[in-house]
Amino acid sequence: MSNIKLLSCGVVLSVMAIQATPAMDLSFNDAVQKIMTESQDIKKADANLKKAQATLDSVNANRWFKVEGSATYMNMVDVERPFSGQGFSLPTELGGLLEHASGGAVKNIAMPDNIFMAGVTVTQPIYTFGKIGYVVDSVRSAVKISESSKEMARREVRYAAANMYWTAKMTDGIVKISEKSLADTAEAKRKLTSAGRANRSNLVKIEADIATKEISLSDAKFNRDTAHRMLKILSGIDVNEPLVLTDDLPAKFNTTAASDTLKSNPEWDILDQQVKMYEASALSKRFGNMPTLAATGSYNFIASHTDMNVFDGNKSQSAYWGLALQVPIFDGGLNRANATIDAMNAESVRQDLDKSKKMKSEEYNTAVQRYEHLRNNMESLENARNLAEKAYGISRDRFAAGQTSAVELSEVSSALSQLDMALLNAKYNILMSAESIKKLGE
Repeated sequence: MSNIKLLSCGVVLSVMAIQATPAMDLSFNDAVQKIMTESQDIKKADANLKKAQATLDSVNANRWFKVEGSATYMNMVDVERPFSGQGFSLPTELGGLLEHASGGAVKNIAMPDNIFMAGVTVTQPIYTFGKIGYVVDSVRSAVKISESSKEMARREVRYAAANMYWTAKMTDGIVKISEKSLADTAEAKRKLTSAGRANRSNLVKIEADIATKEISLSDAKFNRDTAHRMLKILSGIDVNEPLVLTDDLPAKFNTTAASDTLKSNPEWDILDQQVKMYEASALSKRFGNMPTLAATGSYNFIASHTDMNVFDGNKSQSAYWGLALQVPIFDGGLNRANATIDAMNAESVRQDLDKSKKMKSEEYNTAVQRYEHLRNNMESLENARNLAEKAYGISRDRFAAGQTSAVELSEVSSALSQLDMALLNAKYNILMSAESIKKLGE
């Protein structure tokens, strides 16, 4: 029995410990920072930027000299007697010529059949008529494209993070509104039944309202839990961690400080750099038919002997330096065709840039106008909500005095809840309009 009591106490203490676990406070700025740190899109954009920078380094390397070294060991084989093991001998024809020239037999002439060669060659491009330079310019534009793409990803993720946080905060508010509406209806039922004057129609109506509002509250809690769980997943927070969103939806909103016109946007920067990239690539290919002038130099060391110890035999060295001119003669029009392809790609992107400027400018202007429109409507919406609250108070008092029906009380209560929801939704829309302005023209 004592063991059972101890086990029961342990379970109770564990439950109390779980219930006593403090919830994690999460502000708006902290949530945005966490989501941006965890974002795979930003990490991918950063990786693409590093790849573009490495590509720039690789094409820049073509500007500089290249050094190549080589080392070779060779053992000459007597083709006439490959397996004799006697080493290399003079060919029969050459021996006969030497014998005739000397007037006698040629004897004991040893040919070095072990040869070692080592050397180094240096090549430095001097002038390529822009073939390297324009490729470098093209890749520089690709780096700037990656930088702008990273900035665009950062803005998109920040907007999504703000949307996730304020959506979760709005679901908190919807739960509170639903709980209050249900509590008010339950209180009306209590007063109706405690007064001993409840008629059947009023009681049925209130019971139906309570059942409906219980379902609405259950849906609101489900949506809140879903929103909180998604926020925790994107923020890198344990899904079982209790969460308290510390920043409230603002009560008042100031006039936006946004510019009258959109002056820049990452998408414009990307398209503009794409035009420059294609144009530079087209020039590089157009000059592909031009010659390449390079300086070159080489040093070689050769050692040979009749046995494997080549360094005991003959040694020689050679070196040279000079200029090399490589001239393409005919490529079947390949370079010209590729240059035309890149030029047309540049023209296509130029049209996309023109369209983007028009569309993004209109999107920006709409976001600014929407912010001001919703902000100006806030006062009227708040007044309507306050009047609905007064109307509900009057109907509640009249219902308590038996001067009105449950139907009227239900309608007034629903109107108040709807205006509470509308006010909450309006604040959310204003906040997201402000975030849209930042995303487009920050």
